[in-house]
Amino acid sequence: MCAITVVLIACVVAFMVVHGIHHQGLTFLIAVVSSALVGAVVASHRPRNPIGWFFLVGAACFAVGEAMFRYAIYGIVIAPGSLPGAEALAWPQTWLWAPGVALVVIFVSLYFPNGRLLSSRWQPVLWLAVSYSVVAAVLTAFRPGEVSDVPEIDNPLGIQALRPALEAIDAVMVWSFTVVIFLSVASLVVRFRRSRGGERQQMKWLTYAVTALLGMILLTNSLDYGSTLHAVVDNLTAVVFAGMPVAVGIAVLRYRLYDIDLLINRSLVYTTLTVSLVLVYLGGVVSLQRLLSPLVGEDSQLAVVASTLAIAALFSPLRRRIQSFIDRSFYRRKYDARKTLEAFSARLRNEIDLAALSGELEDVVRETMQPAHVSLWLDPSEGRRPRTGG
Repeated sequence: MCAITVVLIACVVAFMVVHGIHHQGLTFLIAVVSSALVGAVVASHRPRNPIGWFFLVGAACFAVGEAMFRYAIYGIVIAPGSLPGAEALAWPQTWLWAPGVALVVIFVSLYFPNGRLLSSRWQPVLWLAVSYSVVAAVLTAFRPGEVSDVPEIDNPLGIQALRPALEAIDAVMVWSFTVVIFLSVASLVVRFRRSRGGERQQMKWLTYAVTALLGMILLTNSLDYGSTLHAVVDNLTAVVFAGMPVAVGIAVLRYRLYDIDLLINRSLVYTTLTVSLVLVYLGGVVSLQRLLSPLVGEDSQLAVVASTLAIAALFSPLRRRIQSFIDRSFYRRKYDARKTLEAFSARLRNEIDLAALSGELEDVVRETMQPAHVSLWLDPSEGRRPRTGG
């Protein structure tokens, strides 16, 4: 299933490149391939966890719909009458999105990370999601009109008599989708609040991916459309979007699970550092241009050069200060433990009183590991080397 999905998406991309018809953006197609690959890995290693199968089947729905729709576009728009059954193959695109969205977004949210619902109380939410996806698929499958905003292609099974009823139902379907999404997110929030240990780390992976995606979307929307920077950030958003299934796969497989703390730490540090340096750069350029304009004129590049040099000089010391601030604010326990060990190492080089050293060693163990009990004994046969137990 994964191989078929990847091949279909490759054909869609080739069609987009050759004919220049972009129905779905590259971001969406990359996410489909990512979902298929992650789904295959998870399903093969955790076949009893339905999340892998959700990703696989959902990605296959999107891939089949997109590939068949490209077939229809070629047979109806580009070369009319050249392909048999082109009109019929436009139909799956009208409704396959509904099960795809339900599987990849809603069901994964409800079953993440252990493949089970949070409790039996969430069974109605599951059935509400199933009902919504079925009703949405049926309604869109027989909705009359153009398919996916392509005027030349009409829904071959669209029923004109249903148009007034479907228009009246649209508002209900939008609200139903909003309720289902809200409840699925609420399930994740409740699960995160209740999680401990390894499950908390699993939830962090998904939280990190969602937060990164939202941040990239906000950044993209804040930039001028069509600019070079907007294009770069938009491509990075595609990568982050495709990384969401990867984050879920890492969490489910528990592969490098505890690396998420390092990723969060570095993200906080370098995001804050980047914003700070940008503000310093812009402020420096504006301020220096105003100060130097009477002497060197408005078009001088001296302000830009000076601000760039200031950024280069500030990078390392500012990064260290931000790293220290992040550690103190969000990783206080680890920060305190590291500082305690560093201070003990410094005293160890100069301390010659064994009794004082033993007391300090016990204090370090209490502060860093916080055991219920600490004892220290010295083995005379091994040169009075101190040993700790707890």
